[in-house]
Amino acid sequence: MVDSEDTRKQIAKRIAILNEQLGNYNYQYYVLDSPTIPDAEYDKLFRELLELEEKHPELITINSSTQRVGAKPLAKFQAVKHHQPMLSLNNAFDQKEVLAFDERIRKRLSLSETDFIDYVCEVKLDGLAVSLCYEKGVLVQAATRGDGMTGEDVTQNIRTLKAIPLQLRGQRWPAFIEIRGEVYISTKGFLALNIAQMKNNEKTFANPRNAAAGSLRQLDPHITAKRPLAFIAYGVGEKSADLPDTHFELLQTLKEWGLPINAESEQVNGIAACLSYYQKILKKRDKLAYEIDGVVYKVNSYLQQNELGFIARAPRFAIAHKFPAIEVLTTLLGVDFQVGRTGVLTPVARLKPVFVGGATVSNATLHNMDEIARKDIRIGDEVIVRRAGDVIPEVVGVVGTALKFREKETSPIQLPQHCPICKADVERIEGEAAARCTGGLSCPAQRKEGIKHFVSRKAMDIEGIGDKLVEQLVDENLIHDAADLFSLDKTTLANLDRMGDKSAENIVQALLKSKQTTLARFIYALGIREVGEATARNLVKHFTHLDAIMSANIEALSAVEDVGPVVASHVSLFFKQPHNCEVIEKLKKAGVSWVEMPGSQSASGKLANQTFVLTGTLASMTRDEAKERIESLGGKVINSVSTKTTYVVAGRDPGSKLGKAESLQVPVLDEAAFLALLK
Repeated sequence: MVDSEDTRKQIAKRIAILNEQLGNYNYQYYVLDSPTIPDAEYDKLFRELLELEEKHPELITINSSTQRVGAKPLAKFQAVKHHQPMLSLNNAFDQKEVLAFDERIRKRLSLSETDFIDYVCEVKLDGLAVSLCYEKGVLVQAATRGDGMTGEDVTQNIRTLKAIPLQLRGQRWPAFIEIRGEVYISTKGFLALNIAQMKNNEKTFANPRNAAAGSLRQLDPHITAKRPLAFIAYGVGEKSADLPDTHFELLQTLKEWGLPINAESEQVNGIAACLSYYQKILKKRDKLAYEIDGVVYKVNSYLQQNELGFIARAPRFAIAHKFPAIEVLTTLLGVDFQVGRTGVLTPVARLKPVFVGGATVSNATLHNMDEIARKDIRIGDEVIVRRAGDVIPEVVGVVGTALKFREKETSPIQLPQHCPICKADVERIEGEAAARCTGGLSCPAQRKEGIKHFVSRKAMDIEGIGDKLVEQLVDENLIHDAADLFSLDKTTLANLDRMGDKSAENIVQALLKSKQTTLARFIYALGIREVGEATARNLVKHFTHLDAIMSANIEALSAVEDVGPVVASHVSLFFKQPHNCEVIEKLKKAGVSWVEMPGSQSASGKLANQTFVLTGTLASMTRDEAKERIESLGGKVINSVSTKTTYVVAGRDPGSKLGKAESLQVPVLDEAAFLALLK
């Protein structure tokens, strides 16, 4: 029997009412923390909605409460480039570092010692950072932080979290907004999850953070939906309209839109108040419903935040004040020396297994021989082991009584004279803490690690070549450096253990695909000491061409943003080595290439020392493209208008920034004038 039009309208109206009711109940439960109906009543309404939509699938909307757990399993996660980089925070481990942070801020803002800054203090949840994109109030995409520039699309899994609204509440949100927050699992939820895992004879999780990360990155959303994941919003990224002027006001706005925020967040005045907040949270740490590893201080004013800006990997206006690490006692059974990809020998303690910081630890770093001597650590000692979050466990020192009496038989730790891998001489330069194998690129340990780094995701991203395959290729003398990878053919690969024709063909195709890369990735892939992704990007931004980087002296390299004399020395020394240059030439001859950038104009460009604010929509380019054009000419793009702003570029439908520019008498450029300025 076909329903009449009136009946269909009544059913559609009832579905809309049910979705609104369920959305309100979720808001009351997850955001306000004050549920108003029993779980059984909620389930009754949900079942009614489910039955109505099953009978009338044409009435199902993307933001319906029933659509949180309906997607098919994924084959893999797709990459998502963030609209704005998701940067990490710098850490402070004591009061002195926090005070230095405040002093740097006041100095940059030209404030006196008596001028106090408004901060927002928040707990630092130990979870997984995510980005949520809403268009016209509807959740359209969610992504993990990834490497800060690119994350993984986890939209289907995020939709299973009832704490995250599929449709923002109210109507005051921008047409587009990227909301950032932390996915985590409460302590109670973690215990329940591990009990369930044990009952099902499945692997348990070491800690809540690993459980949250593993749950969110399930290819099957139905599995994610069964995990007790929670969410806290803590900020925004890209947006199409202006928001409140302060961070604390923004948090309240996010709450009004239906997003959970942390109840422990506070607005305070002055750094002393931040330190008081730290002590208060530290005392109640064990009573919180979730694990935290510190607190975060953020400058409250967005105008001040924009003036402070960013460094390569972190904002200048925020810092994480970490809690003291968890420490336990155990016995040092022996010491092994690992050889890293740069040849450094690192002493690693073999310990009597002990549970610390949410995981069982049987190995811990001893850093170097200087640290061993300073702490007077010997094999057989009772030692203190520290593990904080994801930081590699370390031996802090020897138990005091052991130092005094040493009743147990102990033996000193000796630096080996020869590399434990290739037997080459071990060299330790006076004044340096590190000891290095002199085998260089002929040392299998360094060769393997260097190639593993070269093929890694953030470097050349050669899919299918994992650690075991690299080791096998090196062990069988099929490759001797990174360039040899590109001489591998399908037949050679297919003859390897556990390698079929299809896998071999996939690797050959992955090698071909990887040849077209970016210069920044290529520089990072070379494995130069202390040159990470951000430093590689800064080198390319400054010099633009590989030859310029290779021929630059220490003085020229030191002029690059965030490159000091030490890193400059590493870069210069690397490119002075003939063998390194030979490998680079081999790579280029093998077809590895990138799109050459135009000559750098950033240092002395026509827009040097000028700041721009963009508002509205430009017809000829996106906002990101406009920003790139400005920065390529030496200019800087900021988010808020102030008297220090050089120009405001106003496109179609500009926001309140235009009015602010006019009130402050800041010059305003329309699109035609802006394009003329760029010529």
